[in-house]
Formats: sequence, C-alpha cells, structure tokens
Amino acid sequence: MKKELKEFIKKTVVIDTQSSMIYVGVLEKVTDNCVVLSDVDVHDNTDTSTSKERYIFETKTTGIKSNRNLVYIKLDVVVSFSLLDDIKKF
Repeated sequence: MKKELKEFIKKTVVIDTQSSMIYVGVLEKVTDNCVVLSDVDVHDNTDTSTSKERYIFETKTTGIKSNRNLVYIKLDVVVSFSLLDDIKKF
C-alpha cells in the first residue's frame, strides 16, 4: 500500500479508515508507519446522518472544508484511498 500511496504525493486524496473517521487532504508524505496529509478535512461520520460516500461526493462538489493544517494517519488503520478526482456521482 505504501508504494501505491506514494504515487499520489501532492495530490488530493480521500483516506477511509477502519473507524468512522474519513480524511480528505493533500498527500504530503508516506512513511513506514503513517500517511501525512496537509490542508485536511477530518470528518467523524458519527457526527452526521450522511453516509461517507455522500459526504465525499459533497466535498468534491463544494470543495474541501479544511479543519487541520497537518494530519498523521497510522497506516495500519487505512482501509482504502483514492484521488478525490476519482469520486463518481451516484
């Protein structure tokens, strides 16, 4: 997964985790243990009735609502990742 993530350096990514947390931001770095994002929207899906999929689609449509300058995410909690540009309307 580290190798594939590194291909997205300096691009806006969506990172889904094992928890209710989802992250949207610019991928800055991938280390042995974590992913580093900048200008990040950290979203706890338990705070809303909107599904993760709908939230990400709305983010793509309206823009990222950054609430953190920098975030470190442990690689062992990452379930999936994609470019924000790859999100499709459903």
